[in-house]
Amino acid sequence: MSFDLVLFGGTGDLAWRKLMPALFQAFRHGTLPEGGRIIGVARDDLSHEQYRALIASRFGGVELAKRPSEDEFARFAAMLHFLRMDLSRPEDYARLSSMLNERQADTVVMYVATAPSLFTTVCEQLASAGLNQPQVRIVLEKPLGHDLASNRAINETVRHSFQEKQVFRIDHYLGKPSVQNLFALRFGNALFEPLWRRENISNIQITIAEDLGVEKRGAFYDQTGALRDMVQNHALQLLCAIGMEPPINAHADAIRDEKLKVLRSLKPWTAETLSQHVVRGQYTAGGVNGTAVPGYREESGVDPQSRTETFVALRTEIANWRWAGVPFYLRTGKRLASRDARIVVTFRPAPHAIFKAPMGAANRLVINLQPRDGLELHLLAQGQDNRRNAQSLSPVQLDLDFDRRFGSERVGAYERLLLDVIDGRLNLFVRSDEQEEAWRWVEPILDAWKSDAQGPRPYVAGTWGPSASSAMIAREGLCWSEEA
Repeated sequence: MSFDLVLFGGTGDLAWRKLMPALFQAFRHGTLPEGGRIIGVARDDLSHEQYRALIASRFGGVELAKRPSEDEFARFAAMLHFLRMDLSRPEDYARLSSMLNERQADTVVMYVATAPSLFTTVCEQLASAGLNQPQVRIVLEKPLGHDLASNRAINETVRHSFQEKQVFRIDHYLGKPSVQNLFALRFGNALFEPLWRRENISNIQITIAEDLGVEKRGAFYDQTGALRDMVQNHALQLLCAIGMEPPINAHADAIRDEKLKVLRSLKPWTAETLSQHVVRGQYTAGGVNGTAVPGYREESGVDPQSRTETFVALRTEIANWRWAGVPFYLRTGKRLASRDARIVVTFRPAPHAIFKAPMGAANRLVINLQPRDGLELHLLAQGQDNRRNAQSLSPVQLDLDFDRRFGSERVGAYERLLLDVIDGRLNLFVRSDEQEEAWRWVEPILDAWKSDAQGPRPYVAGTWGPSASSAMIAREGLCWSEEA
């Protein structure tokens, strides 16, 4: 199968940091279809050879095991091409059309890795140039919009230009091996489904923690914040994967229908729950991994008086028969104590205790997303240290490390998703009604913050966020997983 992948923003941060390494790994693994072209598009004045040299230089920042040898890159570089374009000029899209018409590829992928403000322009111009034919697929990066109204406006423009089956709204967390295995764990095994309900589960925590700051994205991040950047998409998609009902089959719309039901079942916000169950924070100067780091307001591109949140913690519920009354805790932030993304499902204790167990010990299923992928099942058992007291239990765990079990050369998130786009598989991509429902749910939080004179609570870089986050969960006699 021949394909052309047009990468708008072909010299940008996402292109060289994520997309090109992912495409190269697919090439190395032999899964990238032969006869393909990767066409970088940007305003830079580059030849094909200069673009290839630029991409080669960026591979120096990739981890050693994933760097190409000279011979490998030479073969991969033969696929790389470059086209100078001003995305506002119709004549430049005509030049792109001519380049694509040099051969009739079976599939044409338009990957829009640009500022969200350009999404509608690109879609409209592609349609005007006739570049929305059935073999064309368009990939849109998050965030899609700044609020519900802007998201609807973008989706409306996209709908006028492309059919829904041509649109791939990407959320790279859905491509992570551990998230894919979460679907397999739930719907491919009979073990957990009878337990996966309110009668057996005490609470669920979803944490996406980063030890990095805003890096070179200060100006962008200051207009976005943690709620838009992480909660509205990544965190809510993980919540859907945990909370959804079994789909009738593995087809894309069957899966996305069930995720949509979860989003529509989330408890709506009230003034009381907004004040009690949502915490926002902003990091101040501190230390991460033994290195002093500046506060958020001292970062390049950030307003010195910024009220943008770099941390969010919240409590919600899915108001349906399966989950009624079970708290879901979501937490994400920058400059936290470590890079750690995980889902922790805590089960209720045995109804009648006949053994002695350590205080706070519980059965837990932990789905690790980063820095390593894997599953942990925490149980209680009688260990060697309990030989004199047969009625005492100790915590033990069953640990499935995906790197050790399946090898470190497993398909990465972007690699998997890019291959799915080329093959036309929509299962791991977000539908427009899902996205709009997620915006509808977070919008009352954004509105409340506009009138909140207090602003985000400060927390020292290198900690786990503001103390109000721990206080929120402690009110129900719980603690965050790293404190357990």
